[in-house]
Amino acid sequence: MEKRPCLRDRPRMSRAVNVAPRVKICGLTRSEDVAAAVAAGADAVGFVFYRQSPRYVAPREAAMLARHLPPFVSAVGLFVNAQAAEIEAALAVAPLDLLQFHGDETPAECERWQRPYIRAARVTPDMDLPACARRFSRARALLLDAFTEGYGGAGKTFDWSLIPPGLPLPVILSGGLTPENVGEAIRRARPAAVDVSSGVESAKGVKDHRRMADFIAAARSEYRGE
Repeated sequence: MEKRPCLRDRPRMSRAVNVAPRVKICGLTRSEDVAAAVAAGADAVGFVFYRQSPRYVAPREAAMLARHLPPFVSAVGLFVNAQAAEIEAALAVAPLDLLQFHGDETPAECERWQRPYIRAARVTPDMDLPACARRFSRARALLLDAFTEGYGGAGKTFDWSLIPPGLPLPVILSGGLTPENVGEAIRRARPAAVDVSSGVESAKGVKDHRRMADFIAAARSEYRGE
């Protein structure tokens, strides 16, 4: 019952960005990349605790990387169907401000840690996103990613027109975003935040500092209407 797919339902309410969308750089593995993301103006950085990912970092590595974060830049821990012991180990050493769940976790599994969390959803044409948002009503936001056979968007975009207006949770747009397309994504989807990983990399887990800066500048300039 908990894993039943959502059905489509599209309320017709307006959606607008009243503040500049926040920017998260995910999949950081090196201290110099964390420093560059912060210098470029990132609002949050993500550490991947999913062992099958090429961007995986152990909890103690994440703790060392998080030392480079100044006040008001959030550290986000990404989990995929993690065992409770794995999450406990990460929380014990890494100063995480937000948890991000990308697997088949239920609301109870997300909420048991009594930490602010983000729920990811892999978007398909028949998904009822309003129902998904209501199901995870205690989440800080719904992160929308492309559907792939594995977990994570694999650097692919999805049809942004599938995002209905008036969702009961803020939207974080992810999946295949780059410095070249993030402006269009913001114009079309009007998200509260955008999340990028492979789109600002020179290799898996290695961030391109110029592309990170260009991505953040493009996101902010779109809000300003430049």
